[in-house]
Amino acid sequence: MIYYFFASHINIFHYITFRSVCALLTALLISFLITPYFINLLKGINPLGQPIRKDGPVSHIKKKKGVPTMGGVVILVSMILSTLLWANLSNPYIWIILFVLVSMGVLGFMDDYVKVSRSSSQGVPGKVKLGIQSLISIVACFAVQKYATPEYSNHITLPFFKNIILDFGVFYVVFVILVIVGASNAVNLTDGLDGLVIVPVMIVALCFSIICYLVGNYVFSTYLQVHYVAGVGEVVVLCSAMMGAGLSFLWFNVNPAKIFMGDTGSLSLGGSLGVIAVIAKHEIVLAIVGGLFVIEALSVILQVYYFKYTGGKRMFLMAPIHHHFEKKGWTESQIVVRFWIISLIFALIGMSTLKLR
Repeated sequence: MIYYFFASHINIFHYITFRSVCALLTALLISFLITPYFINLLKGINPLGQPIRKDGPVSHIKKKKGVPTMGGVVILVSMILSTLLWANLSNPYIWIILFVLVSMGVLGFMDDYVKVSRSSSQGVPGKVKLGIQSLISIVACFAVQKYATPEYSNHITLPFFKNIILDFGVFYVVFVILVIVGASNAVNLTDGLDGLVIVPVMIVALCFSIICYLVGNYVFSTYLQVHYVAGVGEVVVLCSAMMGAGLSFLWFNVNPAKIFMGDTGSLSLGGSLGVIAVIAKHEIVLAIVGGLFVIEALSVILQVYYFKYTGGKRMFLMAPIHHHFEKKGWTESQIVVRFWIISLIFALIGMSTLKLR
Protein backbone atom coordinates (compact mmCIF):
# COMPACT_ATOMS: atom_id res chain seq x y z
CA MET A 1 0.00 0.00 0.00
CA ILE A 2 2.76 2.41 0.98
CA TYR A 3 4.69 1.26 -2.08
CA TYR A 4 1.90 2.38 -4.44
CA PHE A 5 1.36 5.66 -2.61
CA PHE A 6 4.98 6.82 -2.54
CA ALA A 7 6.72 4.93 -5.37
CA SER A 8 5.54 7.31 -8.06
CA HIS A 9 6.79 10.33 -6.09
CA ILE A 10 9.85 9.22 -4.11
CA ASN A 11 12.45 7.08 -5.86
CA ILE A 12 13.80 5.39 -2.72
CA PHE A 13 10.57 3.41 -2.37
CA HIS A 14 11.49 1.54 -5.55
CA TYR A 15 14.44 -0.04 -3.77
CA ILE A 16 13.78 -3.50 -2.34
CA THR A 17 16.50 -3.05 0.27
CA PHE A 18 14.88 0.08 1.71
CA ARG A 19 11.39 -1.43 1.80
CA SER A 20 12.77 -4.65 3.33
CA VAL A 21 14.27 -2.75 6.25
CA CYS A 22 10.98 -0.89 6.69
CA ALA A 23 9.06 -4.18 6.58
CA LEU A 24 11.31 -5.69 9.24
CA LEU A 25 10.93 -2.70 11.56
CA THR A 26 7.17 -2.48 10.96
CA ALA A 27 6.58 -6.16 11.76
CA LEU A 28 8.83 -5.84 14.81
CA LEU A 29 6.89 -2.83 16.11
CA ILE A 30 3.43 -4.27 15.44
CA SER A 31 4.27 -7.57 17.11
CA PHE A 32 6.00 -5.92 20.05
CA LEU A 33 3.00 -3.69 20.72
CA ILE A 34 0.22 -6.26 20.49
CA THR A 35 1.88 -9.36 22.00
CA PRO A 36 1.44 -8.31 25.68
CA TYR A 37 -2.28 -7.70 25.11
CA PHE A 38 -2.60 -11.00 23.27
CA ILE A 39 -0.90 -12.86 26.14
CA ASN A 40 -3.32 -11.34 28.65
CA LEU A 41 -6.27 -12.17 26.37
CA LEU A 42 -5.23 -15.81 26.09
CA LYS A 43 -4.68 -16.11 29.84
CA GLY A 44 -8.14 -14.68 30.44
CA ILE A 45 -9.75 -17.14 28.03
CA ASN A 46 -7.83 -20.20 29.20
CA PRO A 47 -5.66 -19.90 32.34
CA LEU A 48 -4.42 -23.49 31.91
CA GLY A 49 -2.39 -22.56 28.83
CA GLN A 50 -0.97 -25.04 26.34
CA PRO A 51 -1.53 -28.72 27.24
CA ILE A 52 1.80 -30.40 28.04
CA ARG A 53 2.67 -33.87 26.75
CA LYS A 54 2.35 -36.37 29.59
CA ASP A 55 5.10 -38.51 28.07
CA GLY A 56 7.44 -35.54 27.74
CA PRO A 57 10.17 -34.37 30.11
CA VAL A 58 8.94 -34.05 33.69
CA SER A 59 10.38 -30.54 33.98
CA HIS A 60 7.99 -29.31 31.25
CA ILE A 61 4.93 -30.27 33.30
CA LYS A 62 6.13 -28.01 36.12
CA LYS A 63 7.84 -25.14 34.29
CA LYS A 64 5.60 -24.71 31.24
CA LYS A 65 2.20 -25.19 32.82
CA GLY A 66 -0.09 -22.21 32.24
CA VAL A 67 1.91 -20.69 29.38
CA PRO A 68 -0.50 -19.67 26.60
CA THR A 69 -0.09 -20.91 23.05
CA MET A 70 -1.24 -19.60 19.62
CA GLY A 71 1.44 -16.90 19.65
CA GLY A 72 1.76 -17.60 15.95
CA VAL A 73 -1.34 -15.46 15.48
CA VAL A 74 0.68 -12.37 16.39
CA ILE A 75 3.55 -13.43 14.11
CA LEU A 76 1.18 -13.90 11.18
CA VAL A 77 -0.74 -10.66 11.76
CA SER A 78 2.44 -8.58 12.00
CA MET A 79 3.99 -10.31 8.98
CA ILE A 80 0.92 -9.91 6.81
CA LEU A 81 0.29 -6.27 7.71
CA SER A 82 3.93 -5.35 7.17
CA THR A 83 4.06 -7.17 3.83
CA LEU A 84 0.86 -5.52 2.62
CA LEU A 85 2.27 -2.13 3.57
CA TRP A 86 5.72 -2.41 1.99
CA ALA A 87 5.63 -5.04 -0.77
CA ASN A 88 4.76 -4.55 -4.40
CA LEU A 89 1.40 -6.31 -4.36
CA SER A 90 1.35 -6.73 -8.13
CA ASN A 91 3.99 -9.43 -7.68
CA PRO A 92 2.23 -12.82 -7.79
CA TYR A 93 4.85 -14.55 -5.66
CA ILE A 94 3.92 -12.39 -2.66
CA TRP A 95 0.32 -13.61 -2.86
CA ILE A 96 1.34 -17.26 -3.29
CA ILE A 97 3.48 -17.11 -0.14
CA LEU A 98 0.75 -15.29 1.77
CA PHE A 99 -1.72 -17.97 0.67
CA VAL A 100 0.49 -20.71 2.11
CA LEU A 101 1.23 -18.66 5.23
CA VAL A 102 -2.44 -18.01 6.00
CA SER A 103 -3.69 -21.48 5.00
CA MET A 104 -1.09 -23.27 7.12
CA GLY A 105 -1.76 -20.78 9.90
CA VAL A 106 -5.48 -21.56 9.88
CA LEU A 107 -4.70 -25.29 9.98
CA GLY A 108 -2.31 -24.72 12.88
CA PHE A 109 -4.88 -22.59 14.69
CA MET A 110 -7.44 -25.38 14.36
CA ASP A 111 -4.90 -27.81 15.78
CA ASP A 112 -4.07 -25.51 18.70
CA TYR A 113 -7.75 -24.83 19.37
CA VAL A 114 -8.58 -28.55 19.54
CA LYS A 115 -5.71 -29.12 21.97
CA VAL A 116 -6.64 -26.21 24.23
CA SER A 117 -10.39 -26.82 24.16
CA ARG A 118 -9.92 -30.50 25.03
CA SER A 119 -7.00 -29.93 27.41
CA SER A 120 -5.09 -32.54 25.44
CA SER A 121 -1.78 -32.62 23.58
CA GLN A 122 -3.61 -34.39 20.71
CA GLY A 123 -5.01 -32.00 18.12
CA VAL A 124 -6.16 -32.50 14.53
CA PRO A 125 -5.51 -36.13 13.46
CA GLY A 126 -2.18 -36.53 11.69
CA LYS A 127 -3.61 -37.92 8.44
CA VAL A 128 -6.12 -35.08 8.20
CA LYS A 129 -3.38 -32.54 8.81
CA LEU A 130 -1.13 -34.08 6.15
CA GLY A 131 -4.01 -34.18 3.68
CA ILE A 132 -4.77 -30.48 4.12
CA GLN A 133 -1.09 -29.56 3.95
CA SER A 134 -0.73 -31.54 0.74
CA LEU A 135 -3.75 -29.82 -0.80
CA ILE A 136 -2.32 -26.40 0.09
CA SER A 137 1.01 -27.44 -1.45
CA ILE A 138 -0.63 -28.59 -4.68
CA VAL A 139 -2.42 -25.26 -5.11
CA ALA A 140 0.83 -23.40 -4.40
CA CYS A 141 2.73 -25.60 -6.87
CA PHE A 142 0.34 -24.91 -9.73
CA ALA A 143 0.40 -21.19 -8.92
CA VAL A 144 4.21 -21.09 -8.97
CA GLN A 145 4.28 -23.03 -12.25
CA LYS A 146 1.86 -20.54 -13.79
CA TYR A 147 4.25 -17.63 -13.27
CA ALA A 148 7.56 -19.46 -13.64
CA THR A 149 9.47 -19.39 -16.90
CA PRO A 150 8.86 -22.57 -18.96
CA GLU A 151 12.41 -23.84 -18.45
CA TYR A 152 11.81 -23.95 -14.67
CA SER A 153 8.17 -25.00 -14.48
CA ASN A 154 8.95 -28.67 -13.73
CA HIS A 155 12.62 -28.42 -12.92
CA ILE A 156 14.87 -28.21 -9.91
CA THR A 157 18.41 -26.87 -9.71
CA LEU A 158 21.25 -28.43 -7.75
CA PRO A 159 23.60 -26.53 -5.42
CA PHE A 160 27.33 -26.57 -6.25
CA PHE A 161 26.48 -27.23 -9.94
CA LYS A 162 25.88 -24.32 -12.29
CA ASN A 163 24.49 -26.11 -15.35
CA ILE A 164 22.63 -29.12 -13.98
CA ILE A 165 18.84 -28.83 -14.06
CA LEU A 166 16.69 -31.87 -13.37
CA ASP A 167 13.35 -32.25 -15.16
CA PHE A 168 10.89 -33.96 -12.80
CA GLY A 169 7.99 -33.76 -15.24
CA VAL A 170 4.67 -34.72 -13.67
CA PHE A 171 6.47 -35.79 -10.49
CA TYR A 172 7.44 -32.17 -9.80
CA VAL A 173 4.16 -31.69 -7.95
CA VAL A 174 5.05 -34.57 -5.63
CA PHE A 175 8.47 -33.01 -5.06
CA VAL A 176 6.91 -29.64 -4.16
CA ILE A 177 4.52 -31.35 -1.74
CA LEU A 178 7.49 -33.00 -0.03
CA VAL A 179 9.32 -29.67 0.23
CA ILE A 180 6.45 -27.58 1.60
CA VAL A 181 4.85 -30.22 3.81
CA GLY A 182 8.26 -31.42 4.97
CA ALA A 183 9.40 -27.91 5.86
CA SER A 184 6.13 -27.16 7.66
CA ASN A 185 6.27 -30.28 9.82
CA ALA A 186 10.02 -30.12 10.42
CA VAL A 187 9.71 -26.62 11.88
CA ASN A 188 6.74 -27.83 13.92
CA LEU A 189 8.78 -30.70 15.39
CA THR A 190 11.63 -28.34 16.29
CA ASP A 191 9.30 -26.15 18.33
CA GLY A 192 9.72 -27.84 21.70
CA LEU A 193 11.81 -25.55 23.90
CA ASP A 194 11.69 -21.85 24.74
CA GLY A 195 13.20 -19.86 21.88
CA LEU A 196 14.49 -22.97 20.10
CA VAL A 197 12.69 -22.70 16.77
CA ILE A 198 12.26 -18.98 16.15
CA VAL A 199 15.97 -18.16 15.82
CA PRO A 200 16.66 -20.88 13.20
CA VAL A 201 13.54 -19.69 11.35
CA MET A 202 14.98 -16.16 11.29
CA ILE A 203 18.37 -17.49 10.16
CA VAL A 204 16.76 -19.37 7.26
CA ALA A 205 14.64 -16.32 6.42
CA LEU A 206 17.80 -14.19 6.33
CA CYS A 207 19.51 -16.71 4.04
CA PHE A 208 16.58 -16.69 1.64
CA SER A 209 16.42 -12.91 1.75
CA ILE A 210 19.94 -12.91 0.35
CA ILE A 211 19.22 -15.74 -2.08
CA CYS A 212 16.03 -14.15 -3.42
CA TYR A 213 17.73 -10.78 -3.81
CA LEU A 214 20.62 -12.28 -5.80
CA VAL A 215 18.51 -14.72 -7.83
CA GLY A 216 16.04 -11.95 -8.66
CA ASN A 217 18.77 -9.62 -9.93
CA TYR A 218 19.98 -10.49 -13.43
CA VAL A 219 23.43 -8.91 -12.95
CA PHE A 220 24.16 -10.66 -9.65
CA SER A 221 22.71 -14.00 -10.74
CA THR A 222 24.82 -13.92 -13.92
CA TYR A 223 27.97 -13.10 -11.95
CA LEU A 224 27.33 -15.87 -9.43
CA GLN A 225 26.18 -18.26 -12.17
CA VAL A 226 22.93 -19.04 -10.40
CA HIS A 227 19.63 -19.35 -12.23
CA TYR A 228 17.81 -16.04 -12.67
CA VAL A 229 14.18 -15.97 -11.53
CA ALA A 230 12.39 -12.78 -12.55
CA GLY A 231 10.35 -11.10 -9.82
CA VAL A 232 11.62 -13.18 -6.92
CA GLY A 233 13.53 -10.21 -5.49
CA GLU A 234 10.28 -8.82 -4.07
CA VAL A 235 10.08 -11.84 -1.75
CA VAL A 236 12.90 -10.23 0.26
CA VAL A 237 10.31 -7.84 1.71
CA LEU A 238 8.25 -10.72 3.06
CA CYS A 239 11.32 -12.54 4.41
CA SER A 240 12.30 -9.35 6.21
CA ALA A 241 8.83 -9.07 7.74
CA MET A 242 9.26 -12.65 8.97
CA MET A 243 12.54 -11.71 10.65
CA GLY A 244 11.00 -8.64 12.28
CA ALA A 245 8.04 -10.60 13.63
CA GLY A 246 10.43 -13.32 14.79
CA LEU A 247 12.66 -10.89 16.69
CA SER A 248 9.69 -9.52 18.60
CA PHE A 249 8.35 -13.01 19.33
CA LEU A 250 11.75 -14.07 20.67
CA TRP A 251 11.55 -11.24 23.23
CA PHE A 252 8.53 -12.95 24.79
CA ASN A 253 9.44 -16.56 23.95
CA VAL A 254 12.94 -16.64 25.42
CA ASN A 255 13.32 -18.80 28.53
CA PRO A 256 11.19 -18.66 30.60
CA ALA A 257 8.64 -18.20 27.83
CA LYS A 258 5.58 -16.04 28.32
CA ILE A 259 3.94 -17.45 25.19
CA PHE A 260 4.39 -20.32 22.72
CA MET A 261 3.87 -19.94 18.98
CA GLY A 262 1.96 -23.23 18.76
CA ASP A 263 1.17 -24.98 15.50
CA THR A 264 -0.34 -21.70 14.31
CA GLY A 265 3.16 -20.30 14.00
CA SER A 266 5.33 -23.33 13.32
CA LEU A 267 3.24 -24.87 10.52
CA SER A 268 2.78 -21.53 8.75
CA LEU A 269 6.39 -20.37 9.05
CA GLY A 270 7.74 -23.73 7.89
CA GLY A 271 5.30 -23.91 5.00
CA SER A 272 6.09 -20.38 3.85
CA LEU A 273 9.84 -21.08 3.92
CA GLY A 274 9.16 -24.18 1.82
CA VAL A 275 7.25 -22.30 -0.88
CA ILE A 276 9.86 -19.51 -0.90
CA ALA A 277 12.51 -22.14 -1.67
CA VAL A 278 10.33 -23.52 -4.47
CA ILE A 279 9.84 -20.07 -5.99
CA ALA A 280 13.56 -19.26 -5.80
CA LYS A 281 14.47 -22.70 -7.25
CA HIS A 282 16.65 -23.41 -4.22
CA GLU A 283 14.71 -26.30 -2.71
CA ILE A 284 17.82 -28.38 -2.00
CA VAL A 285 19.54 -25.40 -0.39
CA LEU A 286 16.60 -25.13 2.01
CA ALA A 287 17.47 -28.60 3.30
CA ILE A 288 21.03 -27.38 3.91
CA VAL A 289 20.41 -24.00 5.55
CA GLY A 290 17.53 -25.57 7.45
CA GLY A 291 19.66 -28.55 8.41
CA LEU A 292 18.60 -28.30 12.06
CA PHE A 293 14.97 -28.81 11.04
CA VAL A 294 16.00 -31.83 8.94
CA ILE A 295 17.83 -33.38 11.89
CA GLU A 296 14.84 -32.86 14.19
CA ALA A 297 12.46 -34.46 11.68
CA LEU A 298 14.79 -37.37 10.93
CA SER A 299 15.19 -38.08 14.65
CA VAL A 300 11.43 -38.61 14.91
CA ILE A 301 11.27 -40.77 11.77
CA LEU A 302 14.20 -42.91 12.87
CA GLN A 303 12.78 -43.26 16.38
CA VAL A 304 9.42 -44.47 15.08
CA TYR A 305 10.85 -47.02 12.65
CA TYR A 306 13.53 -48.25 15.05
CA PHE A 307 10.91 -48.72 17.76
CA LYS A 308 8.64 -50.58 15.36
CA TYR A 309 11.22 -52.95 13.86
CA THR A 310 13.20 -53.73 17.04
CA GLY A 311 10.25 -54.69 19.18
CA GLY A 312 10.11 -51.58 21.34
CA LYS A 313 13.75 -50.47 21.54
CA ARG A 314 14.57 -46.77 21.23
CA MET A 315 17.32 -45.15 19.20
CA PHE A 316 17.07 -41.95 21.24
CA LEU A 317 16.04 -41.47 24.85
CA MET A 318 13.23 -39.32 23.45
CA ALA A 319 12.35 -37.71 20.13
CA PRO A 320 12.55 -35.07 18.70
CA ILE A 321 16.26 -35.04 19.40
CA HIS A 322 16.27 -31.91 21.60
CA HIS A 323 14.36 -33.94 24.18
CA HIS A 324 17.04 -36.63 23.95
CA PHE A 325 19.60 -34.13 25.21
CA GLU A 326 17.21 -32.99 27.94
CA LYS A 327 17.07 -36.60 29.13
CA LYS A 328 20.88 -36.69 29.10
CA GLY A 329 20.99 -33.78 31.51
CA TRP A 330 21.59 -30.77 29.30
CA THR A 331 19.80 -27.65 30.53
CA GLU A 332 17.19 -26.05 28.30
CA SER A 333 19.39 -23.00 27.72
CA GLN A 334 22.35 -25.18 26.72
CA ILE A 335 20.29 -27.08 24.17
CA VAL A 336 18.73 -23.96 22.70
CA VAL A 337 21.96 -21.97 22.29
CA ARG A 338 23.91 -24.95 20.97
CA PHE A 339 21.17 -25.72 18.45
CA TRP A 340 21.23 -22.06 17.38
CA ILE A 341 24.97 -22.46 16.72
CA ILE A 342 24.33 -25.62 14.69
CA SER A 343 21.68 -23.77 12.69
CA LEU A 344 24.11 -20.96 11.94
CA ILE A 345 26.75 -23.44 10.75
CA PHE A 346 24.26 -25.06 8.39
CA ALA A 347 23.29 -21.61 7.11
CA LEU A 348 26.91 -20.75 6.31
CA ILE A 349 27.33 -24.05 4.46
CA GLY A 350 24.14 -23.44 2.50
CA MET A 351 25.11 -19.89 1.57
CA SER A 352 28.47 -21.12 0.28
CA THR A 353 26.59 -22.86 -2.53
CA LEU A 354 26.01 -19.47 -4.13
CA LYS A 355 29.70 -19.17 -5.00
CA LEU A 356 31.02 -22.74 -5.00
CA ARG A 357 29.82 -23.80 -8.44
